[in-house]
Amino acid sequence: MRETLGDGGVATANVIAAGYFRSYSVVGLLALVGVLFVAVAFGAGRLLRPVVPTPEKLLTYECGVDPVGEGWAHTQVRYYVYAFLYVIFAVDSIFLFPWATVFAAPGYGATTLVEMFVFLGFLAVGLLYAYKKGVLTWT
Repeated sequence: MRETLGDGGVATANVIAAGYFRSYSVVGLLALVGVLFVAVAFGAGRLLRPVVPTPEKLLTYECGVDPVGEGWAHTQVRYYVYAFLYVIFAVDSIFLFPWATVFAAPGYGATTLVEMFVFLGFLAVGLLYAYKKGVLTWT
């Protein structure tokens, strides 16, 4: 498989690069076949389906009930705030695990501990702000 043309290193590098790009050509070909498959499926669906727009078909449909009234509904924002606070503290726990592993390594203890408390301080200030604004009261 190796060719020697005066400088064996260049020929070997060319063979390695050819194998490298050949593996990517397989991935590219597979992606192209996938895109073509989707395009053919959508095209066939567009050509074969019947197109008969009626007022009932153009009506908004939700859960088998005909729509009544306006499309706007009043929703409580506080539920989203609770979900957002949950996400914040879930992300907080994700960041604490790597800190715990670094904290156990020799030489990083004090610095890691200070960084952890600074991060927890920012989260505590945010939680205190939400509490003072009355966001956490369930009414």
